[in-house]
Amino acid sequence: MGKIGLTEIILILLVVVLLFGGRKIPELMKGIGQGMKEFKKASKLNPEDEGKEPVK
Repeated sequence: MGKIGLTEIILILLVVVLLFGGRKIPELMKGIGQGMKEFKKASKLNPEDEGKEPVK
């Protein structure tokens, strides 16, 4: 237990395709990618901001 095999991955992908449809998946992945990019951008500290207190 605890390991995901090929059968489980295929089953998960099949459920995702059935829920969202084939046409919605690229849009969904694009949205997730943009969200991750924004999160990484926001979480990085500017070198100029070091030593300053965060804005409340």
